[in-house]
Amino acid sequence: MGRGQCLREQSGVKCLAQGHFDTLLKPGIEPALSSFNFGPPCHSMLVHMCACVLAATLVKPACSVSVHSVPRCDLNLVLDCDDIYANYSRLSGDVYSIYPTITPVKVYCDMDTDGGKWTVIQRRVDGTVNFYRPWAQYQAGFGDASGEYWLGLENMHILTNNKIKYELRVDMEDFEGNTAFASYSSFSVGSEADGYKLQVAGFSDGGAGDSLTYHSGAKFSTFDKDQDGNGGNCAILFYGAFWYKSCLFVNINGVYLWGPTPHAHKGVVWRHWKGASYSVKAVAMKIRRVP
Repeated sequence: MGRGQCLREQSGVKCLAQGHFDTLLKPGIEPALSSFNFGPPCHSMLVHMCACVLAATLVKPACSVSVHSVPRCDLNLVLDCDDIYANYSRLSGDVYSIYPTITPVKVYCDMDTDGGKWTVIQRRVDGTVNFYRPWAQYQAGFGDASGEYWLGLENMHILTNNKIKYELRVDMEDFEGNTAFASYSSFSVGSEADGYKLQVAGFSDGGAGDSLTYHSGAKFSTFDKDQDGNGGNCAILFYGAFWYKSCLFVNINGVYLWGPTPHAHKGVVWRHWKGASYSVKAVAMKIRRVP
């Protein structure tokens, strides 16, 4: 449980709930609570918490309430790009906020490819972001959703274990302009206690070949948290972070090496498409709800 309070800012009154629920409202305008479809106990909680918006002349009104911080708290918030496509926008290539929990997360939505609605969870395009990072950053997420980024293992786990089934598509491009993809009809990421274990099945070939099924059942590893099935540390050996076994057919979080390279397996690798000694130009992992 946490404490909530209303704080006035120059551009309006911000209703805060333990730093999670964060809505900026213009002074003097009553919040349209009916549009959110709150479930108990959130409806009464938020009516109380945001009632002070009407008294906009008060700098720090007494507006303390108890706040439940469980994921989503029964709020009907945008969960993924499926929700955005259905209710807000079908523009592809834009960055949107989604709510795996009550904390918003920025994502890139692909609304064009194979019917759209894809929530991008990993993306490499130009090597501007360093992906050789520690466990804590892979757990939380990093990068910029308008460019290169990693959504975060915890967000992936919450999304794919929310009683909604997801499929996975991995799109890639080489430096000669060739493209390919691999699709999987089932994708999920386990809990932290289970090592954020990958579960993937139902491969369909889009020219890239099946490099990922080998990794199914593996826990996630980084250079500072070794959970692979190798005697060494695959993340250190191949300068990446992934669901390594012993060690890899996929290393798409590896070093950005600009095409052909003598450093086998250390680049942005999808082995069944371009082999171990080619680092691809672009790659994106994207998930979508299974109808």
